[in-house]
Amino acid sequence: MSLPGLTIRRAQASEAARLTELAFEAWDRDLRPYLTGAAASPDNERRRLASVVHDLFDRIIVADIGGLSVGWCARARSRAYVPFLFVAPDMQSRGIGKALLRRMETLFELEGAESVQLDTLSDNVRAVRFYQHQGYQILALRGQASDHDPHVSIRLEKRLSPWRAPLNDDEE
Repeated sequence: MSLPGLTIRRAQASEAARLTELAFEAWDRDLRPYLTGAAASPDNERRRLASVVHDLFDRIIVADIGGLSVGWCARARSRAYVPFLFVAPDMQSRGIGKALLRRMETLFELEGAESVQLDTLSDNVRAVRFYQHQGYQILALRGQASDHDPHVSIRLEKRLSPWRAPLNDDEE
């Protein structure tokens, strides 16, 4: 489904606070219910997300509708891995997450990546199904539930079609 007016672009420095807040709202609604202890602390998570936006800023793409950031996705520095994908809660199920993920996969393909990986909480069935609908397959369980840390995540992977030709800007 194509959302009218949706554009995917690089993050802009002026929107760091908005990206942090958007991620926090999505975390609060979609992830916090599955967390306990310090992992469920809103104050800790808001600080962590602000740090993530700052640290990965040059690796974030943003979904924008009419000048408003409605979602974002980040990529890891050293491998084909998506550590963060957030869509504003009131904008979910409209194809925004799919558009962000597709664009990120294209970037990885242009860099020659054979596959891309990501993790999500195993209890977050909605997210697991979303990724599976995008062509991701469960690769492994990460972590083991215990009294100390009851959180288990699922590593998912998608095979890509890497670009094999050189990338250059010369016109012939």
